[in-house]
Amino acid sequence: MSGRTAQLSPDQPMARFGGLLATGLSEVTSDPAALDSAGFWAVAYDFEGRLVCARFDELHPDLAPPRTDRWLGPSPDAWHSSLDRTAYTAGVRRIREHIAAGEVYQANLCRVLSAPLPDPERTDIDALTGLLAHGNPAPYAGTIRLPSHGVEIATASPELFLRRAGDTVSSGPIKGTGRTEHDLLEKDHAENVMIVDLVRNDLGRVCETGSVTVPDLCVVEKHPGLVHLVSTVQGTLRADAGWPGLLAGTFPPGSVTGAPKSSALRIIEALETSPRGPYCGAVGWVDADRGEAELAVGIRTFWIDRSDGRPVLRFGTGAGITWGSDPEREWDETELKASRLVAIASGTHVY
Repeated sequence: MSGRTAQLSPDQPMARFGGLLATGLSEVTSDPAALDSAGFWAVAYDFEGRLVCARFDELHPDLAPPRTDRWLGPSPDAWHSSLDRTAYTAGVRRIREHIAAGEVYQANLCRVLSAPLPDPERTDIDALTGLLAHGNPAPYAGTIRLPSHGVEIATASPELFLRRAGDTVSSGPIKGTGRTEHDLLEKDHAENVMIVDLVRNDLGRVCETGSVTVPDLCVVEKHPGLVHLVSTVQGTLRADAGWPGLLAGTFPPGSVTGAPKSSALRIIEALETSPRGPYCGAVGWVDADRGEAELAVGIRTFWIDRSDGRPVLRFGTGAGITWGSDPEREWDETELKASRLVAIASGTHVY
């Protein structure tokens, strides 16, 4: 591990997580078995199933990403939502109908915000990570920048999807969001417990029988501008599981799908009008040499889409819908989750 490096060029492949800057890209693959081999890997796993694993050969201590002039965000009035208020609240009512019919207990309904970036020369996703680190610090913040592979992600995720230390694996599902602890309802606690049960079942597919436990249930965590209910589920990974089995058994994350997961995914596909992409997928790192990893759920996450030849910034927001959901309140929750971060990306947030 070398010392701090000079500022990287904006098109140089890199990843930044947990106080480390990774450079020297040596391999990119979609095979999860590579994560059981050797080296340090950055991982981006789209909700729809596209997996990108990038191995970097150089690690540098780097406590914070730079705040530079390499980022010019969208105009605040340029953002467009894949579901407007009318469509979103109608979707909430439709999910409640599915719940009444016994098809699902809970489903996460999401929308994707998009805005064109005004200056192609100022679209360094790592510079956006720097702004987020200052204005919305998060435990699983980071960058993956692989322009030639269509991956440019800046995350300020507060939610742990998978942490691995040897054969111990854990997950930290979030369910329940409010401006303060007093905003949290009985519905939020019930929703959290429901998803904890789903995550227990997911981990149980790849962990030793009887090893899956819930050390923490419905703990209130404070984050910039809001609070969450967070639980912890952990278990002992079976010796024959490895990363292919672990990801197959747990992805996509239960907290951003619903219960039962298969029914929730079918309902999500019918109601949502835009691919989630990195949003609600997984983003983070795997150190295969040390047997350690930390993958976040891809929430509070921006990504750049250049598929149409011009850079478009995207950001997802959503809410878990149960029988006790009020459609307008759920819309307001998606607004609460998005407002601070979108303002930071647009350069309008007052620190």
